[in-house]
Amino acid sequence: MVTKLFSSSIEGLDSRGVEVEVDLSNGLTAFNLVGLPDSAVKESKERVRTAIQSSGFIFPLRRITVNLAPADIRKEGSSYDLPIALGILIENGMLEPPRKKYLIAGELSLNGELRKLSGGISLALLAREMKADGIIIPEKNANECAVIDGVTVYSFESLFEVIQFLKGDIEKSEVKVSYEKYLEKLNKYTTDFSDVKGQYLVKRAIEIAISGGHNVLMIGPPGAGKSMLAKRILTIMPDMTLDEAIKVTRIHSVSGLVNNEIVSERPFRNPHSSISKIGLLGGGTYPRPGEISLAHRGVLFLDEFPGFNKDAIEGLREPLENGAITISRSKQSITFPANFILVAAMNPCPCGYYNDPTHECRCSISEIQRYRKKISGPIMDRIDIHIDVQPVPVEDLQKKKAGENSKEIKERIENVRKIQRLRYKEEQFSENGDIADRELERYCKVSVQSEQLLADAMRLYKLSARSYKKILKIARTIADMDSSENIKENHLSEALNYRILDREI
Repeated sequence: MVTKLFSSSIEGLDSRGVEVEVDLSNGLTAFNLVGLPDSAVKESKERVRTAIQSSGFIFPLRRITVNLAPADIRKEGSSYDLPIALGILIENGMLEPPRKKYLIAGELSLNGELRKLSGGISLALLAREMKADGIIIPEKNANECAVIDGVTVYSFESLFEVIQFLKGDIEKSEVKVSYEKYLEKLNKYTTDFSDVKGQYLVKRAIEIAISGGHNVLMIGPPGAGKSMLAKRILTIMPDMTLDEAIKVTRIHSVSGLVNNEIVSERPFRNPHSSISKIGLLGGGTYPRPGEISLAHRGVLFLDEFPGFNKDAIEGLREPLENGAITISRSKQSITFPANFILVAAMNPCPCGYYNDPTHECRCSISEIQRYRKKISGPIMDRIDIHIDVQPVPVEDLQKKKAGENSKEIKERIENVRKIQRLRYKEEQFSENGDIADRELERYCKVSVQSEQLLADAMRLYKLSARSYKKILKIARTIADMDSSENIKENHLSEALNYRILDREI
């Protein structure tokens, strides 16, 4: 008789069902694992053997064969330890087969304790999809899985505890966690926009960007406040919905960054410019999410933008355009979500003081051109808003009165987002920055005078067709901030100012 238990395999962000088949037969003592296991799965033989013995059970000295089906899919990780151990005990007559259909996963330590898994929330989503009676997982994965509706979660600390539960010797309550529990932790930031003195035009541009989901490039000399502004953007972003939180948690869980809870705060990723292309975009032999996916539904801040690997910067084209990135390898092709707000910062020249009113620039024209060419035209085109950040005058720095705080700005942004959600309730997108090209004419109507203004600007600054669309989307956001149903000429004029800075420099 062959014992069958159910587990899962992670492919990208998705979890795929795996049958763990265990057979004990007479013959030479052996422990064979088949079904395309990787090194971590093969090593489970030693972990399982010792964990069973440490839990007070006899490990059978027989011919053990474990098959992970389907056999044509590579199995990675250590989550198969627990179902393999249970299958061996069932086959050896020490445990009755479960009466219910459980999805089982867990890594075993040598003393029989259960360690945390990566991708726990994907396991819970699979259990709901296959209508399992429950999932059996480590205690340290319980909370992230329990947020998923329609899934019965049982969590355990050790192999011995799981065995006692399946025997009926102990009762285990279903783990229940509400998303509201995590929302209570929000809005406890140590930074605030009231800390920023002056920079009124820059703060206005950032508010527009967050209101409509637009990407931002800040260009200015060192010490002007670019990083300070960027690090406070998270304090004005709307709270995540449960659906957004689940999608973000899946990415972070697969990457091993979740600490037994759902991600309820929007991500803010700030990788160093030395990061590799794979680190930024994702990839590897068996693709894993990169920084752009970890920033999904949040902010990706790239300081010293020209200092990043050129191939990595060029790789941003697809996610900035589509909100996702597809990584293809010879063995598989995976699509990761990457719908983030890009906030990039750079100096106007190598020394940093080109056009600075208080410092003299030491760079030659050719040096400035080489520096600027590190950011290609196609990438600049995909960044909606370009902001000139100048040093704060000493008069503003000496003001005792604090600036507008993050809470006030956030309330305005949430109101604008609400307008957009109502407008696009029948669409696949919910923000102005994501308006599909085919819907641009429908949602971004302008007057005849405004059309002429835009046409003149296009010819004067030699703007691309993509810039034309970006300008309309930004103008739509500015109109929403004014609670205006139609895009007016002043909305379009302001939007134009955010698209011509790179041409001027």
